[in-house]
Amino acid sequence: MPRKKTSYSALGSSTAVEDYLERILELINSKGYARVVDIAAALKISQASVTNMVQRLDAEGLLKYEKYRGLILTATGKSLAHKIAQRHKLLTDFLGLLGLDDRVIFHDVEGMEHHISTPTLRAIEALTYQLRRRPALLAELQAAIA
Repeated sequence: MPRKKTSYSALGSSTAVEDYLERILELINSKGYARVVDIAAALKISQASVTNMVQRLDAEGLLKYEKYRGLILTATGKSLAHKIAQRHKLLTDFLGLLGLDDRVIFHDVEGMEHHISTPTLRAIEALTYQLRRRPALLAELQAAIA
């Protein structure tokens, strides 16, 4: 019998799903693979919790998981993970342009990235682009913030 597919938000917190996908992609990009033990270490949670979520993400079609062998992202999972990573990078770059402390940026991005709307993200992307093109404006903004 085929597995029933649900939307990834039905897996519980979409924030948690996004955090998992983001960390899995980071691990695959840096190490070439992702295992439950690596994900648990990266997210600072138990291997049992990771196994539970990985099995749910597998059932959802976002990754393929084989017990004791590791996992790979499906095309859908990889696409979603890339979008999450791009959003994270954009927010980090934008706040970095403002001259904020790296710890503040990390904390704020972790809070913002799961709750920001697409229109707001597009506005931040346009603003980031314009600030990079206009160093004098960027310098004025940084001076006003400092």
